[in-house]
Amino acid sequence: MSTLTCTKLTLLTLAAVVIQIIGLSLFVLGFFPVKPALSGVSGPESFTSPVCPSAEDHNFTIQSPDELKSLYLELSNISPSYDRLILMVVDGLPAEFVLGRDDRPAPEIFRKSMPYTQSLLDRGVATGYHAKAAPPTVTMPRLKAMVSGSVGGFLDVALNFNTQELLDDNLIGQFFKIGWKMVMLGDETWLKLFPRSFTRHDGVHSFFVKDTVQVDHNVSRHLDAELLMIDWKLLILHYLGLDHVGHTGGRNSVLMGPKLEEMDEVIKKIHRSMVQNKHGRTLLMLVSDHGMTENGNHGGASYEEADALMLLIGLRDYDRRPSTHKTVNQVDITPTLALLFGVPIPINSAGILIADTLKSLEAAQQLRALELNTWQLFRLLQAQLPDLSCSSSCGVDKDGPGNDIGECDGNTEEIFCCLYIKAADLHKAWKSCQVLGSNKVEDYRSTVLAYNDFLRTASEWLSRRATNKPVGLLAFGLTGMILSSLILLSLLYQLEQDVCMIKEDRTSHFSSRMHKWHMDEIFVMAIVCFLVLSMGSSSLIEEEQYIWHFMTSTLYFLLLRKAVQSISSVNTQDQGNFMERQIKRRFIQMSSIIFVLISGRILRGWHQGGVNWTNFPDISKWLESEGTAYIKPVQLVSLLLLTTSGFYALSFLRPSKRFVIVVGLSFLFPAILVLQYIINYQSSGVPASSNNATLLVQIIYATLGTTTFGIVVAVPWFMPVRNPKGCSSHHYNVLHVGIADSLYLIGLVYIICWGLLQLLLQQPINSAPILLLLVQILASMCSSSNSDPEPKQWVEVAVVYYLGMAGHFALGNTNTIATIDVAGAYMGVSSHSTVLSGILMFMITYAAPMLALLSMLINLSRRSKISLVNAQDVDLHFLLKTTLAYPCLVPLGLNSIFLVAYTTILLLMRNHLFVWSVFSPKYMYVCATTACIYIGVLIVASTVFYTYSTLGLRKMWIR
Repeated sequence: MSTLTCTKLTLLTLAAVVIQIIGLSLFVLGFFPVKPALSGVSGPESFTSPVCPSAEDHNFTIQSPDELKSLYLELSNISPSYDRLILMVVDGLPAEFVLGRDDRPAPEIFRKSMPYTQSLLDRGVATGYHAKAAPPTVTMPRLKAMVSGSVGGFLDVALNFNTQELLDDNLIGQFFKIGWKMVMLGDETWLKLFPRSFTRHDGVHSFFVKDTVQVDHNVSRHLDAELLMIDWKLLILHYLGLDHVGHTGGRNSVLMGPKLEEMDEVIKKIHRSMVQNKHGRTLLMLVSDHGMTENGNHGGASYEEADALMLLIGLRDYDRRPSTHKTVNQVDITPTLALLFGVPIPINSAGILIADTLKSLEAAQQLRALELNTWQLFRLLQAQLPDLSCSSSCGVDKDGPGNDIGECDGNTEEIFCCLYIKAADLHKAWKSCQVLGSNKVEDYRSTVLAYNDFLRTASEWLSRRATNKPVGLLAFGLTGMILSSLILLSLLYQLEQDVCMIKEDRTSHFSSRMHKWHMDEIFVMAIVCFLVLSMGSSSLIEEEQYIWHFMTSTLYFLLLRKAVQSISSVNTQDQGNFMERQIKRRFIQMSSIIFVLISGRILRGWHQGGVNWTNFPDISKWLESEGTAYIKPVQLVSLLLLTTSGFYALSFLRPSKRFVIVVGLSFLFPAILVLQYIINYQSSGVPASSNNATLLVQIIYATLGTTTFGIVVAVPWFMPVRNPKGCSSHHYNVLHVGIADSLYLIGLVYIICWGLLQLLLQQPINSAPILLLLVQILASMCSSSNSDPEPKQWVEVAVVYYLGMAGHFALGNTNTIATIDVAGAYMGVSSHSTVLSGILMFMITYAAPMLALLSMLINLSRRSKISLVNAQDVDLHFLLKTTLAYPCLVPLGLNSIFLVAYTTILLLMRNHLFVWSVFSPKYMYVCATTACIYIGVLIVASTVFYTYSTLGLRKMWIR
């Protein structure tokens, strides 16, 4: 008697999934919290010492904008260097394009594209910096960093698609308080961050990456008029076209040069307007929010993605020499602009003043600027280090300028206090000497160095410090995931016991059977163990694709060895026809495995993923270098073979030939539409953005959706039923064969329609990998069908799951955010929609794992037929349990192991140097993979339950 009923199995599985979702949510909320920050905004009190407050501190009353501006000037003792600021943001522009890299000049093709900008740099009129951007390198958190100086949380990469108002202290708010009128043209992210701050604005959608022309024209069309206006103090120009060019065609796109020329013309126009100097002293700051990889994406922490630009044009009394192109942090922009324009530094800024920008000021004012920056960082340190206090130094006279303070060491608080006191004492001594008229250049330099030591140490500590994580919440979340994993694995174990018990008919051989493991079963578990161990290495996480390719290939070599060995076991005494059939089956099995191995090797060489070898030659780079003339035929052949494979697989339902032909023709029409799109619109470069192309894609979506849904609903009602070989003619068995045929047909329709959809959505270079993945899965199931003895079902499901994960990396995906295909997410989208684009992005990224999960219906159908043939008394609950349970429990169980293992590793690595650049992006992929498993399993389970229910009704009517 089975101890695990269908109801119990279903309820426990659902409970495990719910517990896992709750545990994962709690852990994510605990591990990625909002960073601790000071409340409020910087005001007049920011110009007073945080260590030795005077009696009159904090006695400021609310001022009007003009009065507040005068008060800031009086308290800071620093004259504003400029009257107006033009902030020009060129989204996605790598600093390498303008400043070069590693002491090498910018590539000649980019220098020629920006001749005016290069002439400004060569003459020393402009000075450039590599403004290092912290991960995640996406627009919204980078803009936050530039205007607030705070290092964004990693979950900002998700919030980037749904920007909310920025409530933290920031430069825009500070400028607004002193009465500045501001104008914004370009990326509407600014309007979402600061919804009530701009006098005039014209926002454009930032995510509709197919638009590389109009999105910048909407900015430049207002430029001439705004340059003549005298009412604004801040003009923000956020150009998106270059980033869109990168997403659609990569760094080497044919549109990159013309786009750089367009940006150069804008810089030329602005600078010539500044030279006329009609409206006061103006500073032009050209910045980029992030860089881009070779394929034009961004989001990770590689040099190419973090290499943002900061170009200052119009600095007063700056050295008229070519810039040395120093490196700063992007958060350094905030204190620099605040001190240049006479407003307090935002309260949570972790940036350091770029001292070179204040060279036109007197020495006393430069030291005052460093002092104000030091006070602001010290207050931020006090918020995160409650024990940090240097009040004991107040009122204590030093014998010399910091001479009694040696090397600063001890705990964190003592080091910061020591560095602060040293800088303050040197500054105090310098001012005393200045009064006496005996201050020296050496004393000034020592003071500057002391301030820089404190600022650099404090900024680095604040930037890299792990956020405070509630240990209790993390532990509770991890415990929930462990409990969920234990439930799923125990269900798998109990299920295997029940299945073996029924197969062995409760004989004495049961115990020995349970402990007899074959090589393929052992290796399937070994893959799990090796992957879990590899998660503790940042290098192996970056190059995870090689692990999946190697392990999958090795597993199939073991299966091939097993197939070769089984040939020798064929009994030559058997009848000729039977022996011939056996040899034929072995030949088909071996041929299928060899095909999987060959196609796997091709997929392995299609993309050089990861980090260390991404620039090495591969098949995709070779095809792209040859251009459309090579890629287009590959696309067409892939479409033809994918459709042909679908018809061939459908032909195995011979007794239902007419019905199958109707079903096959139903998805032939969307295949023709996909063919039309590939021929007319798709190329290896920039995707088509015309209205006709968008309409055609929308028609394809509608056709594929309605076709798939219609077939799934109709097949169980109209599937002809037949007698299987080896079964009685009882209508009970006949209808259950109808269930198996229905699931087989629906499974094929799922994967064929999914393949057609991916041929449309994926980059053209990925058309062949999509075909190979689909045929790989079919070949793997064909191999299992011809295997003798039949492999255990959990092994079959695990093998297909591994193929899906290896295929995920074969399509060019990695564990960095930069490989996410943003351009494809807007295929067929006529206007920006976060929900639709997010769904398409998810479908593109997880094309291979979802394909593997949808194919589980075919495995389920084949196993149903085997159960019907072998079972003496067909039982609905037994069929459901032995067929549906494995395709659902095995993916859920394997994923739960990886989820628990990596969650534990992430918790242990929370203070690791690469926690935000390597481990956290990987965890986002782990979470997304978990969602993919849930969706795939839900589709499979829903389809099976619907099919069983429908055929059950048919059974009742037949009676």
